[in-house]
Amino acid sequence: MISHDENGRVSFGRFDFIIQGLIILSLISFALETLPNLTSQHQGWLRAFEIGTVVLFTVEYLLRLCLSRPRGFYAWSFFGIVDLIAILPFYVATGIDLRSVRAFRLLRLFRLLKLARYSSAMQRYHRAFMIAREELILFGFTALIMFYLASVGIYYFENQAQPETFASVFHSFWWAVATLTTVGYGDIYPITVGGKIFTFIVLMIGLGFVAVPTGLFASALSAAREEMKQGTQSND
Repeated sequence: MISHDENGRVSFGRFDFIIQGLIILSLISFALETLPNLTSQHQGWLRAFEIGTVVLFTVEYLLRLCLSRPRGFYAWSFFGIVDLIAILPFYVATGIDLRSVRAFRLLRLFRLLKLARYSSAMQRYHRAFMIAREELILFGFTALIMFYLASVGIYYFENQAQPETFASVFHSFWWAVATLTTVGYGDIYPITVGGKIFTFIVLMIGLGFVAVPTGLFASALSAAREEMKQGTQSND
């Protein structure tokens, strides 16, 4: 069922969930393509899947483009630009693979999750989670996107220099987790100039990255405490 929200954005109902699933499968497919020693048959399957998903994403993009209100709103919106960048390299031979950009499209799921109804009769911790639920869910999806993009980035910088350590995006994921969380075990590290610069940027992001959920939940706990205090006083 096609509908528009208060900002004029198009929603396709349950079909939006199917698109989210295809985005996740597309990201997994992209990561699988980086695995070494893939057979030609497996490469063919992954290529066929990529063609199929691009066709579906293109149809979705054109539908959103035609149905957005006001007309042209979607084309210049953040998601419209991301959707275009994610499919355009398939049609234009640029030599640059931007399929990892599709990870940002998962942020659309945050809008769908807002359909859930909140409960107000909970204990303090549960109430605090409910208060910060939207922010925590958004942070969780953003964290997964950051881990994925960091894995892709370091793979491109270090794969040729360290083909065994950074053999694929999956192999690079451990480095992304250790770096973004600022744990830094030091068992996997970059040796190229580009990799070191990229690591510095990821570390700077990670410094503020870890503190976000703690601050969100602390604020929610404070708000929950105030709500419970006001509720107790009103009952008295």
